[in-house]
Amino acid sequence: MQALFKKYTESSLILRITIALLLGIGVGLFASQSVVDLLAPLGELLLRLLKFLTAPIVLFTLIMGVNQGDIGGMGRLGRKTIVWYLLSTAIAMIVGIAVATILAPGTGMQLDSEAVVEVKNQASIVQVLLSIVPDNLFAAFAQLNMLGIIFTALTFGVALLKLRESPAYGTAAKQVLTVVEGLNAATMMIMRGVLHYLPIGIFAIVADTVAEQGTETIKSLAGMVLVLYIALIVHAGLYVLAMLVSGVRLGNFIRHARTPIITAFATQSSSGTLPITMNAASSMGLSHRVSSFMLPLGATINMDGAAIRIAISAVFAANVIGVPLDLMQMVQIVIVGTLATIGTAGVPGAGLVMIATVFAQVGLPIETVALLAAIDALVGMGATALNVTGDLVGSAIIDRSEKDGGVEAE
Repeated sequence: MQALFKKYTESSLILRITIALLLGIGVGLFASQSVVDLLAPLGELLLRLLKFLTAPIVLFTLIMGVNQGDIGGMGRLGRKTIVWYLLSTAIAMIVGIAVATILAPGTGMQLDSEAVVEVKNQASIVQVLLSIVPDNLFAAFAQLNMLGIIFTALTFGVALLKLRESPAYGTAAKQVLTVVEGLNAATMMIMRGVLHYLPIGIFAIVADTVAEQGTETIKSLAGMVLVLYIALIVHAGLYVLAMLVSGVRLGNFIRHARTPIITAFATQSSSGTLPITMNAASSMGLSHRVSSFMLPLGATINMDGAAIRIAISAVFAANVIGVPLDLMQMVQIVIVGTLATIGTAGVPGAGLVMIATVFAQVGLPIETVALLAAIDALVGMGATALNVTGDLVGSAIIDRSEKDGGVEAE
């Protein structure tokens, strides 16, 4: 048994994940529901482990990232990060609208007037901004309020950076930073253990997802699913172009990025995949300063896949009711959709909230969300994979720009 476990842990992680995906699809399609239900806790355990690591990784890596440079350097990195995330999300919205306009998903379908879907009200922009500052430090961690945790980490990180320059508290601040560094290393060690369990959890999650969706759901809305994945591939092509222009080594990026991308695809959680994404960034040689700042932020505010999903869903809804979108509506969808993705939880089901928000803003029938809910998992898997890809691409490009600009990598 020990020899078998050693062989398992020493084999290629991507090979184990690929086998897990194929086995999960097979079990989901052909095994009985009782077998799928028996496996479900294994998938739930993986999601719990990833969520368990998310808060400490965000806290410790952001504090460490802030303290890798000076205040001026962090301001420059912050500006680059915000510009990249807003620009890439807006472009994703445009790509989604363009592809959907050409391929016209939903044309000829009939809207069931009795179809309803319950979605939680999306917070207003003011509420999102206020939620950045938690009124209770411990509640932010208990509720996994990512914006609150990021604010806490950045605030304490900057304070620690200033204290290290203080004659009175410089020594104490350096000791605190050493403790944080040790806690961060301990978190990464736990994450390496979780990586060994990753294929098992993915197998269970994929089996449950395939069994729940079934082939009939896929067939009935296959056009919508196909258009979405075409748009995702087009946007991924833009990522490749951006990396080539920026001088990022594409082969190295793909080799290390595929594990978090597949994990995001299976779990449908950008924030839940964050521990795996951080590990990939380290493996591909990105500076800790850049990745520890950009990736936790990206898991919360950078949702390129979700943006494409919103855009295509809007065109789909317009085609279902037989009223194509005009230019002004498309512009409004790009603006509202880009803002709607900021602060929306990177977890399964959050996409429906964003879609309902945009539909309400541009006057599209909310009943069409019920149709889209039927394929929520199928489109959510691809969208989440692109979300995580965009986070890593942005980190790689900005890391390259920082190094080309003569900024110290570590």
